[in-house]
Amino acid sequence: MSRTLHLHRVFRAPPNRVWRAFTDADALAKWLPPYGFTCTVHELDARVGGRFRMSFRNFSNGQAHGFSGEYLELVPDSLIRYTDVFDDPNLPGVLEVTVTLRPVLCGTELKVEQAGIPEPIPLEMCHLGWQESLAQLATLVEPDIPG
Repeated sequence: MSRTLHLHRVFRAPPNRVWRAFTDADALAKWLPPYGFTCTVHELDARVGGRFRMSFRNFSNGQAHGFSGEYLELVPDSLIRYTDVFDDPNLPGVLEVTVTLRPVLCGTELKVEQAGIPEPIPLEMCHLGWQESLAQLATLVEPDIPG
């Protein structure tokens, strides 16, 4: 069984705004954690070879899990490729995430591929988490707030 997830969404926002939401620490902390979680970004160096480190905390029970990774490829407004490694030794391996952005008539088409998901993580839960995160991303990038 493939441990790879594919997601697709169209945002009513330009690619540069969606790109910025993936490469800005404050933005990531706002939209990336699924419902019921908070996020702390401990480090974010959005450049090829740069690293990030963050943790999600379950708001209900206070339990946290950390993860980190390295940026492998960055093409402004169109491509982000990075690794993800969980701190928890029960979630072994290195995930690789590829995010592609493409301008479309009504905004930006986003495609996400997340490969190497550890066996203990149910794929449907991973998919649900991404759906929640992308819904929150939409609320961040879609409003056009005048200057």
